[in-house]
Order: sequence, then structure tokens, then C-alpha cells
Amino acid sequence: GFVLALLLIWVLGGFVQLPPQRDDLLWTTLAGCLCFFVIGLADDLFALPPLPRLALQLLVAMAVWSQGVRIGAIDLPFNPFGGVPGAIELSDGLSLLTTVIWLVGITNAINWLDGLDGLAAGVSGIAAVGLLSVSYSLNQPAPGLLAAALAGSCLGFLRHNFNPARIFMGDGGSYFLGFALAAISIVGPAKGLTSVSLLLPLLILSLPLADMSAVIMGRLSSGHSPFYPDRRHLHHRLLRTGLSHRRTVVLIYAFTQWLAALALVPLGGWQGGLALLAVALLSGLGTMAPAAAEAPSAAQLQALQNALNGSDPAALAALLDHGPGLDPTLLQRRWSSLRQQFPDARWQLSPGAATQNGQPTVSLRVSGTRSLGPTSYRLEAEQL
Repeated sequence: GFVLALLLIWVLGGFVQLPPQRDDLLWTTLAGCLCFFVIGLADDLFALPPLPRLALQLLVAMAVWSQGVRIGAIDLPFNPFGGVPGAIELSDGLSLLTTVIWLVGITNAINWLDGLDGLAAGVSGIAAVGLLSVSYSLNQPAPGLLAAALAGSCLGFLRHNFNPARIFMGDGGSYFLGFALAAISIVGPAKGLTSVSLLLPLLILSLPLADMSAVIMGRLSSGHSPFYPDRRHLHHRLLRTGLSHRRTVVLIYAFTQWLAALALVPLGGWQGGLALLAVALLSGLGTMAPAAAEAPSAAQLQALQNALNGSDPAALAALLDHGPGLDPTLLQRRWSSLRQQFPDARWQLSPGAATQNGQPTVSLRVSGTRSLGPTSYRLEAEQL
């Protein structure tokens, strides 16, 4: 969808008035997006180890830098070395280092955010709308067109990716979105002429960046590799508070909208900022209001039951991550314990009676031999 939107803009003459140098940056950005998509697709198909995958990302980022998509100067409202505030020119070495860290960092931040249905696509779409607004406020039409195409493709994909998802983007899709956001912010707002230009894309993308930084520091403090899989991400923490899958996703949407609204205020676009802020507040309040939950479908119950009765913990974890919004910690621990004590234990799921406030429930029944009596649990369907 992103590529087709750009081709349509090109056919209609949207890029005719752009200087040749800016036109080249657009196609370099598109080529980089496709390269990152190929890396992610290879990871989806062949499960590449983390270090080779990171090495490929660094090579593509350096190639894109060599073609002009780079951070050549940093505009700050103050001068840390004294003197008149303004742009700090970067040497080629510092420019390469800063650009590669920016491109690879944001790409992986979006990839790590892809833990719930609709989360990465929705956050990327909101961030793209924010970059679109900032680009046009800074009179940067080229990145604005890129951001508009990206926002449209994200929202179109979100129709099929929101919980319960029918299609998934995988690492290929999340790498594509992450690199596109990072590159657009470089060729647009980060090259603006105002003193806050570099801070604007950083503010819009601060949520996935902060989440990735917190996860890395937590893993390192525990003595693990930064690539060690765990459940430290923001969406995992929100699920553990009792929020459902959908409410967790919408609440993170609200956070991202709020940050995008703040980015518009320094540019004088306070009306648009207030509009985005109002939507963010309403979305956040909506996640806190009680809502009637829909009973899980027979297919959902059957898929979870098959995973519980299987012997592959990774399959169960993947299903719980991308399907039901139930915090799986307690269920997985109980499942692992029973698997060790009673290898022939069988799990059976069936619709349960509604609660007093009308919430449907699911009855979870575990049975086995060795004098293990049947045990029943009641789980809210909203969390499933």
C-alpha cells in the first residue's frame, strides 16, 4: 500500500516540483524500506540469529547514509559548548554514527512494540500523522507525502490487524514501518530550520524508544542479553494490571496521540495539537470505562485448548501473545507445573455462565490421573 501510494503520487505529478536532490532522497528511503522488509521477511522464514540480523540492518543503514539520508547537523535551542545557540555541524564520522543509531534504533523499537494485535500498526499510523503535520508546518512537502502514504497504509492494514487479527505483519512489516518512520523523520523535520526540529520526531517516537530502552536496561541489569526474550514491555505490564487486550492497545494509542499533540504546539499548530490531545484523552478515558465483553468464539476456545493440550510451550506463548489478551503468567505457570506432575493432564475449555454484571465467562477444566481431582477456573471472556 505504501509503495502504490507513492507511485500514484508520482504519476499524478506530486513530485514534479521537488528538487532532484529531494527526489533522490525519497527513492533512497523507499529502497531502504524494502531492504529492511527483506531482512524481516528472512527472519520470519528462517529465524535469523540476532547478531547477523543486526549486522544486516547496520549495513543497510550505512548504505542509506552514503546516499544522503543522514543527520548532518543537530539544531538545539542552546549550545552545550557555549556561544550562540544554533546548529551543531557533525563530522562525517559522527553523522554516520548518529544516523545509524537513529535508523536501527527506531526500527527495532517498532519491531519490539509488535506484541499485541494492532499495536505496531496503530502506533506507527499515529506517529506518521504526527510527522505529516510537523513536515507541512516546516514547509517540507517531500517527507509529508511519505508520511501521508505511510499513515494511509497503516490505517488500511489496521482494519485487518486489530484484535482479533486476521492477518499479521511479522518482522518484515514491523521493520518496514520502523525504518520508514526513522527515515521520514530524517529527511523532513530533522532537517528543518527551527531550533526544535530535531526534538519533534524524537518526541513523537519517544514511546517506543522509551519502551525499548527500559527493556534493554532491565535485561542487562538481570544479567541477560539485550536480545533475551521476556515480558518486560509496556503492553505486557499493562496486561498484568488487568486491562484487556483491546484496552491496552487503545491506551497506548492515547499515549502516542498525546505525544504527537505536544509536538505540534512549538510550531504554532496548537489547534491541531488540541484536537489530537482531545482524541487522546477520550481514548484514554474510554479504556477505563467498563464495557461489555464479547464471548470468545468457538475457534478461539478450540485454538487455546489445543495449545494447552500440546507439549510446546512456545506455541502456547505465541498464541497468548497474539490472540487472547489474558495475562498468561499464571496460566503458563499452572500449565507447566501440571505438565511435569501429570503428563497426561487434559485441558478443556467451554463457555461458562455470565457473571452478575453480565460479563460472559469461560470454564477451564483440568483433569488427569494419579488422583488429580477435576479443577475448575472461571476466567472473564474480556481477558480471553
